[in-house]
Amino acid sequence: MNILINCPSRFDISSNKLDKIGGIESLNIGLAKKLVKLNFNVILSTFCDKKIKKNRLINHPINIIKENKNNYKFDVIISSNDSTIFNIFPDSKKIFWLHNPLQIEKSIRKNQFFSLLKNRPKAVFVSSYLESITSKLFFFNERIVIPNFLLKNFIKKKINFNRKQIFVWSVQRNKGLKKTIDIWINKISPLYKEAELHIFGSDIISKDFDKKKLKYKKIFFKGRVNRKILIDTYSKSLAMICLGYDETFCLNALEANSCGLPIITFGKTALGDFVLNNRNGFLVNDYNDLSSAIIKMIKINKIKHKKLIRDSVILSKNYLLSKIINSWLKIIK
Repeated sequence: MNILINCPSRFDISSNKLDKIGGIESLNIGLAKKLVKLNFNVILSTFCDKKIKKNRLINHPINIIKENKNNYKFDVIISSNDSTIFNIFPDSKKIFWLHNPLQIEKSIRKNQFFSLLKNRPKAVFVSSYLESITSKLFFFNERIVIPNFLLKNFIKKKINFNRKQIFVWSVQRNKGLKKTIDIWINKISPLYKEAELHIFGSDIISKDFDKKKLKYKKIFFKGRVNRKILIDTYSKSLAMICLGYDETFCLNALEANSCGLPIITFGKTALGDFVLNNRNGFLVNDYNDLSSAIIKMIKINKIKHKKLIRDSVILSKNYLLSKIINSWLKIIK
């Protein structure tokens, strides 16, 4: 069976280092590699500069495929956030992989809406939350929820139970960050001198804050770091603060869980799909609850803490690609 996995983003399989590509890109590569191992013929199309072949996986530039469409025949097309590729191969089975919200007005501007209307692909949503906020005016052949999967890179053989009073913020959005910092300054820092808040992400997140001044409150902006540093930080910290505003999945939170790091979240979006209260994290209702959850983690006894760490790792393994792949195979075959 010939499969095209289409991911309209600038990367190629030769740059498949987790610290150099984003979540959607790594998921596309991960799925493509797994299908190759299962003896499917797979081409991954991206905005790369040239054709690359690596361990039987072929990476083609999207424009080359479009310009030479008669030279290709695909039984199945899996396309991330882009439906226009379906117009070129009308006879292929079509699967639209949604990672981000799909808005009608925006989809019309980008020629997505009428392409979806014409081709009526099966839609794969990365969370039940994303499925619930996607308009029923998109007439998909079928609406299916298949969660994002965890790559083995984040599963550590040995669990570290000896944790420092470090809390991690590692999402590419700053919504809620100001209030979280206010809580830290007023309620956490004065009482717990050893507690630290480490904020990871692009410089855009930190531009509205006085980083030098906040260091005195044990708030550190770490910027972008490679995945090894991130994994090491996850493995020695107490909890991740991931409030969950607008999150359609939040792969970072799942990766943190796999390192034994519980998640503190409002749980009102996709985080509610996999964060279970008092198992692999804490579901909080508001910012007062958030400060209480942080303090609870600082004061937690060793037995409860070990269980929380162990459950975080165990539950994250439900999202390994080896377990998620069967859901993909059902719709591919």
